[in-house]
Amino acid sequence: MKIIGINGSPRKGWNTHTLVEDCLKGAASKGAETELINLYDFDFRGCVSCFQCKRLEGPSLGRCAVQDSLRPVLDKIDVCGGLILGSPVYIGEVTASTRALIERLTFQYISYGEDRKSRFARRIPVGLIYTMNVPGEALESSGYKARFKFYEDLFTRILGPAKTLLSTETWQTENYGKYGITMFDEGARRKRREEVFPRDRRGAFDLGACCASCAAGC
Repeated sequence: MKIIGINGSPRKGWNTHTLVEDCLKGAASKGAETELINLYDFDFRGCVSCFQCKRLEGPSLGRCAVQDSLRPVLDKIDVCGGLILGSPVYIGEVTASTRALIERLTFQYISYGEDRKSRFARRIPVGLIYTMNVPGEALESSGYKARFKFYEDLFTRILGPAKTLLSTETWQTENYGKYGITMFDEGARRKRREEVFPRDRRGAFDLGACCASCAAGC
């Protein structure tokens, strides 16, 4: 049983990266083997709509045919016991690299047959982690809640049961005074980092433990 954790943030060591690592620690506490992948280490693009993954009796049926640096990552996910995917939210969406991964990962398994059955042969647990500036009370009015539900439903349909963890009003930089970001209260953000983010980290740990337990029972 191996749980793959993907950090879809370009910033190593920050909020998303930390939560994905905590999630993997939770999985490891239940006996799972884990691996962390930093998505921005790879040079790739999203789906090119070549339709080779849909070609009947073709060599790439149910499998992305594009051969680039993402290929080994897709291969690892194809045989893993569970998946953790984390991304910050930039301008109302996951990062561009995370979105490209989602396109490549899910589209290869999507069937356009009448039964719409996924071509992914198994069911695995999926943990989705998002970090963002927006406060929790604004998630619905900003459209974030609907976006997160879309991804949760997509992964549940294609790979297996998905659960979501949100970390809001995150700490952005060690020195707010260096940047033109006066709309944010540095003191309030620092306090939240010290008091609330540790709870988010515990939630990530628990999510990873849950994923590993689910993977063991699948």
